[in-house]
Amino acid sequence: MVPSRARRTALVVAALLVAGAFVPIYTSYRRDIGRAYERIDTGSHIAQTRCGPIEYATAGDGPPLLSVHGAGGGFDQGLELAEPLARAGFRVIAMSRFGYLRTPLPPDASAAAQADAHACLLDALKVERAAVFGTSAGGPSSLQFALRHPERTTALVLLVPAAYAPRPNEAPSMRAPRGTLFLFNTALRSDFLFWAMGKLAHETFVRGILGTPPELLAKASADERARVERIMDHILPVSPRRLGLLNDAAVTSSLVRYELEKIAAPTLAISTADDLYGTFDGARYTAEHVSHGRFVGYPNGGHMLVGHDAEARAEITAFLNESARF
Repeated sequence: MVPSRARRTALVVAALLVAGAFVPIYTSYRRDIGRAYERIDTGSHIAQTRCGPIEYATAGDGPPLLSVHGAGGGFDQGLELAEPLARAGFRVIAMSRFGYLRTPLPPDASAAAQADAHACLLDALKVERAAVFGTSAGGPSSLQFALRHPERTTALVLLVPAAYAPRPNEAPSMRAPRGTLFLFNTALRSDFLFWAMGKLAHETFVRGILGTPPELLAKASADERARVERIMDHILPVSPRRLGLLNDAAVTSSLVRYELEKIAAPTLAISTADDLYGTFDGARYTAEHVSHGRFVGYPNGGHMLVGHDAEARAEITAFLNESARF
């Protein structure tokens, strides 16, 4: 049946209204994604190492500190998280781990292989020893570096780390917040979906991606909210990070106990009791079993340490000033 003229007119008007609504949305997306790609396209280098090409960037001067980023990161996240340490007098070396940005994902992308790649990067930069600052999903390779390259590790900092803790009934050491699997199957598949869902499902993102109770963030100071929003915004572009994210999901879902007693480097582990990724027990267990470990736990703050970020940064800086200067 041929639509009537009135119906055809109504369909055209509806199409124009949809287009009119979509154009400003897409324009906003193009602006934001353009800025995101511009941010990751500047400031990094590629080191040709015996472990393959590794993207990295540096900041600051002083004793070397290897910044090992978490899930959704890259050299940019590593620099941002360690920026206070660069200002405190350390030379921050931030790499993009396997599958992130311009560092390819090799056939063996295990935590042990990543730790050896960290050593390969230090070799290429002619750095003999360094402190290691591992955040979140950067925890396994940071721990493996301290185990596999003890003579090169001056100190170890683990911030909300993916780390083993004994659980009843063989439950995994790490847990995924509610909504994480849904986001992996949807938003992480494209830059536009990630951007759009970040606007439309903000609380789900705060919980499922950032591992932080959204009600906690809602009550935080303006500065804290801005910091967390910046971290989430800087996961964009997500498409060149997807392989790394998937690999991190595989590594952190099957954590095993490492020989922690063999870690000789002074170690500081920090977490919060309400981290929705469940890093509190692993951080505490690690600090209790390394030779020279210290644990700092906060009752709340989520995976982003909301309300405790400045305090944690001060703890880390004081610890490294005492342990990692040589």
